Amino acid sequence: MFMAASLVACNSKSAEKTAAVVEEAVVVKTAKAEVKDVEIFEVYTSEIMAYKENDITPAAQGLHIDRIHVDVGDKVYQGQTLVTLDQTTLKQQELNLATTQDNYDRMVPVHAAGGISDQQLIQMKNTLDLQKEVVENLRKNSTIKSPISGVVTARNFENGDLFASMPILHIMQIDKLKVMANVSEQYFTSVKVGNKVTIEVDIYPGQQFEGEVTRINPAFDARTRTFSVEITIPNKSLELRPGMYARAIFNMGKRQSIMVPDKAIQKQAGSSERYVYVVENGVVDYRFVTDGRRVGDLIEVLDGIEAGDEVVLTSFTRLMNGKAVTVDNAPVVENNVVEE
Repeated sequence: MFMAASLVACNSKSAEKTAAVVEEAVVVKTAKAEVKDVEIFEVYTSEIMAYKENDITPAAQGLHIDRIHVDVGDKVYQGQTLVTLDQTTLKQQELNLATTQDNYDRMVPVHAAGGISDQQLIQMKNTLDLQKEVVENLRKNSTIKSPISGVVTARNFENGDLFASMPILHIMQIDKLKVMANVSEQYFTSVKVGNKVTIEVDIYPGQQFEGEVTRINPAFDARTRTFSVEITIPNKSLELRPGMYARAIFNMGKRQSIMVPDKAIQKQAGSSERYVYVVENGVVDYRFVTDGRRVGDLIEVLDGIEAGDEVVLTSFTRLMNGKAVTVDNAPVVENNVVEE
């Protein structure tokens, strides 16, 4: 009878222990880590620049400015007269040209009659040609025309000033703009002329502008291992301006990556490390992971788990490494509504 009582007591303790183990199992929901295609986006910061810009200066210094026809903010077109310089020197040289031309014209018949030598006539012709060049150069530089269409962004002189070394005006073309991005060498084969690039600026939050790759530098920067890419941005509405801080977003194609629901990845308290719980044989395994890009409610996992691993989505406060769990992925029914 004693042995029977002992056996009953032992079986009772074993049953209690088993019940305790069952009670300790935490009910969790899980999802499988899956391999999916992930678009690769790379963001490069830069400053927006004018598509073209020119300093407006005469060919020679020491000339007086007769009149500046435009001011800062004025729109100008290619070939428009911007600056007129003092005409005194030009008028004097035009008088000299007229005198030289008259002398030459009088000497042509004299030469034909044998009154002067061939050498003398040639010398007079050379003097005339030289004077024509002087006048032509002065005419060209007495009025300065805009080499591009754009807007005046700087004016450094006033009417009557003596021109020195500083440009009289600065012109920028801003109906088109450009951004220079220094792209990592690993994407050299992915970036092509004609590729579309998304441009964002802080002054227009939530708004995106479309640019296009128009030039790729064939040489690499040996120090930074990057290559420069020029992106042209249409700007007919003039919303964007040179000097704005911009982000250029490149789509570098797709790659296959392991993806898990974003709520599977937890942040370790007091550090920047991320972790997940993976269910194996009824218990959870605590694993550090490196997360990558977010795509909707999924996050890319670069290392730490493999495709097919079952990751926990709930009950994190009750879990620890090696904790027994019961997986229950049945939909939750509340008020006759099924919640996945």
